[in-house]
Amino acid sequence: MNFDRYYTCDVVNGEGLRLTLFVTGCRHACPGCHNAAIWNRHLGTAFTAEVRDTLLDLCENHDGLSLSGGDPLDPANREAIGDLCRRFKQRYPDKDIWMWTGYLYEEVRHLALLRDVDVLIDGPYQRDLPTTQPWRGSDNQRLLRLADGVLGA
Repeated sequence: MNFDRYYTCDVVNGEGLRLTLFVTGCRHACPGCHNAAIWNRHLGTAFTAEVRDTLLDLCENHDGLSLSGGDPLDPANREAIGDLCRRFKQRYPDKDIWMWTGYLYEEVRHLALLRDVDVLIDGPYQRDLPTTQPWRGSDNQRLLRLADGVLGA
């Protein structure tokens, strides 16, 4: 997996003070996407164990971790994202993980890595459906609160 950037002091991508990681790679190619420059999963910087451990250390004084992109659930990203989420929850069981994906929850609910995700914003960006809802890019996107990967549990 590669990443484009991360923000260490983010109050926009989720509730509270967050560390936000933007991964590369997205197969949805939504027209009007403001992160189209990071659709190519081969761009960016390699997400190494050293980078992962640095991000985990930086999360100590944050309310949670936010994962965006690109798409964290792009098939090429799932293994590394799953590992990051597991390690984050082991280290910070009382902090939350927010994730943005172009997939619908119904398409990815079988993924074990979702057990560690607390909030999933799902669905492809649709520029013809503007929204005033917080944390969403378009009105079709849903903010889903998960418990052990299950909606509304």
